[in-house]
Amino acid sequence: MNDARAASDRIRQESAFLQDVVRELEGVIVGQKPLIDGMLIGLLADGHVLLEGVPGLAKSLAVHLLASALGGTFRRIQFTPDLLPSDLVGTQVYNPKNGDWTVHEGPVFAKFVLADEINRAPAKVQSALLEAMQERQVTLAGETRQLPAPFLVLATQNPIELEGTYPLPEAQLDRFMLKLVVDYPSKDEEKKIIQRMATSRGRPEVRAVAAPAQVLAARSLLDAVYVDEKVHDYVVELVFATREPARSGLKDLEPLILYGASPRASIALVQAARARAFLDGRGFVTPQDVKSVGMDVLRHRVITTYEAEAEGLTSVHVVQRVFDTVPVP
Repeated sequence: MNDARAASDRIRQESAFLQDVVRELEGVIVGQKPLIDGMLIGLLADGHVLLEGVPGLAKSLAVHLLASALGGTFRRIQFTPDLLPSDLVGTQVYNPKNGDWTVHEGPVFAKFVLADEINRAPAKVQSALLEAMQERQVTLAGETRQLPAPFLVLATQNPIELEGTYPLPEAQLDRFMLKLVVDYPSKDEEKKIIQRMATSRGRPEVRAVAAPAQVLAARSLLDAVYVDEKVHDYVVELVFATREPARSGLKDLEPLILYGASPRASIALVQAARARAFLDGRGFVTPQDVKSVGMDVLRHRVITTYEAEAEGLTSVHVVQRVFDTVPVP
């Protein structure tokens, strides 16, 4: 009991800097609390984040401000149809004066990488990020080069219905721990946005209120966040319900699901729930933590059938039914 209390006290102390980061971001970004929390959860859990929404909803701005508030190196890559893999990871440059080849590292060698409009580039370029995202390293000029720590890819994506977009391959989608859907602001929020941003003073900036070393220290404490066996069982039941819905009392979902979530989704769900508890300064995970991050973890990992598409049903409908049906411990 004393060990658990000591761990909780330490987590509460070590997580305090995150509230400073949240306050800085909310001083500029209006009404996007789920977006800010989702980015921090991905950062804590060492998982990449995919942001989806129509242009103009402050997705790119949020990523830039997060890097500024944490004092980390930031690079923005604008994905276009003519982008090459070497534009991401770097290339060798020949120096005719001395006959040597020099390696120029690409923008992926930064702590915070914004892959802007990632689905405007074809699959060949999208897949160039896979090794970096999964292994935290890239192969350049025949050598394996480690990426800095922390390393976080935050990619923005336009809805696939928009012109000039390509759907991301399932293998790459699965590399993103979270998929956050950014929605339009309310009327009151939009009024605040106008008052704050529609000025001649330029875009507001944030102060660096934390350091990357604090993020690494927080990550080292994440395993100390207690997860009860019943919570593990709950996560397994949720994931298995996307694979074998009939066994969970969801027989009507069987014709709607082409592929369910993989074991990587189970791991991500537990880690994201831990990060959610850590962000709240708690040393233990509750089922509500799992539910609060569940949609963001599973929505892009459950692949629906053509029948579901014909009925106008998406993976969000499927995942919501799973959460509504699987008993909470």
